[in-house]
Amino acid sequence: MLSWSERSPLLVVFLRHHGCTFCREALSDIGARRREIEATGLTIVAVHMGTIEQGLALLKREELHDVLQVSDPEQTLYQLFGLRRGRLAQLFNWFVVLRTLSATVRGHLAGRAIGDTSQMPGAFVVHRGEVVRAFRHKTAADRLDYVALAEGSDVG
Repeated sequence: MLSWSERSPLLVVFLRHHGCTFCREALSDIGARRREIEATGLTIVAVHMGTIEQGLALLKREELHDVLQVSDPEQTLYQLFGLRRGRLAQLFNWFVVLRTLSATVRGHLAGRAIGDTSQMPGAFVVHRGEVVRAFRHKTAADRLDYVALAEGSDVG
């Protein structure tokens, strides 16, 4: 990934487990606004804990099959970027329950968990090996404006 960031600034999106309702929603959000994100000059990279084939299947659902992906089942990159395993209050609270219902109603159904179900997600703009901007989720259900992160605007 370091060499990729030398060629182009990256939007690195760390996903939770593959069955995560919120990760499916996030990929849908990225797919819907992909042109806006890429218009900022960023290359999208998805980091996940499945195999490359499993990642490709997940990305295909939102027509993101051609974005760069990194398989990180040992969660080495997650740790390097300061993404920790979530505490119970980050993974399950009223906000998370309500957001789960909201995302599910919009068609983002939970699937089979592939990866660590406690892993917290995040997104980073990386350029020339340096983190330029970062968003680390406070709960599993936080919904990020990826275009705002790409543009350097307030995302929270």
